[in-house]
Amino acid sequence: MTAQPRFNLSPGRVITKNYRVDRLLGSGYEGEVYLVTERLTGASRAAKLFYPERNLKDKAAIHYARTLEKLRDCAIVIKYHHAESIRLQGESVSVLISEYVEGQLLPEHAKQYPGSRIPTFAALHLLHTIAKGLAEIHDKNEYHGDLHPANILVRRRGIHFDVKLVDLYDRGRTTKHEIKEDVCDIIRAFYDILGGQRHYAKQPDIVKSICLGLKRTRIHERFPTAHHLYRHLETYDW
Repeated sequence: MTAQPRFNLSPGRVITKNYRVDRLLGSGYEGEVYLVTERLTGASRAAKLFYPERNLKDKAAIHYARTLEKLRDCAIVIKYHHAESIRLQGESVSVLISEYVEGQLLPEHAKQYPGSRIPTFAALHLLHTIAKGLAEIHDKNEYHGDLHPANILVRRRGIHFDVKLVDLYDRGRTTKHEIKEDVCDIIRAFYDILGGQRHYAKQPDIVKSICLGLKRTRIHERFPTAHHLYRHLETYDW
């Protein structure tokens, strides 16, 4: 999330009477997300504030909350807590409270490596984690709809990656096309964190067997679902 914040809440401000603002985590098309502290318990939470014009009749907030609740058993999805409404700048603003997950958005995580390029094996490991988590979402007849590096939250834990997907986007009912597009999108993210077009020609065969030159038709044919992608990673002969 990189859009200029509009609400720009100051640290220390209290919202909904129950939460104290710590800092801005990010802003995007639908609104802004803040790290907040629950005043009663001291627990850290994330608060997503929706821009009213992007949330007419609470449609966006309701869809987002219902989707998170439906996907509450999916490890790759942030856990939803509850919704509240506040007044800001003379307007009613919907606020969704969810768990706060430590980590970095993928572009920031990549900056830790030389040239902001994640090493091949680590990138493959990360892709496997994302694909397996995405498969759980698809199994529940849902999809993400807006997968790109800035919507992937990453935390390195030993040799593993903890991954959460943020900002699920409502493009209507779930179709085979939407599922295939989710797969294409995570492959594109994988391609980008490896250095993109500039370094693609020198990538090993396993990378090219996944990226397929970013030709969507070929990707759709080879990996019609996230299951096909993570199973490919688990069975590829090195």
